[in-house]
Amino acid sequence: MIIAACALLFASLFVYVFAPVANLAHGEQKSRLTYLRERKDVIYENLRDLNFEFKAGKFPEPDYIAMRAGLEDEAAQVLAEIDSLERASAQIR
Repeated sequence: MIIAACALLFASLFVYVFAPVANLAHGEQKSRLTYLRERKDVIYENLRDLNFEFKAGKFPEPDYIAMRAGLEDEAAQVLAEIDSLERASAQIR
C-alpha cells in the first residue's frame, strides 16, 4: 500500500514538473531601438561602476584602461546604431 502511494506521488510529481506549459506568458515584444536604448543604459552604468571600483583600488590601471576602452567601444557602436535607426525612422515619417 505504501509503495503504491509513493509510486502515485512520484508519477504525479513527474508529470507536474516535466509537463509542457500550454499557456506560457510571453514578455513584451521590444523593438531593436528599445533594446539598444536599454543596452546603452547598462553600458553607462557599467562604466560608472568601473570608475568607482578603480578609484576604490579594486583594479590595477592597465586592467581599468582595457575594460574602459572595451565599454567605450561598445557604447560607441550602440550609439551609432541608435542614430542610424532614428534617422531611418525619421525618413519614413
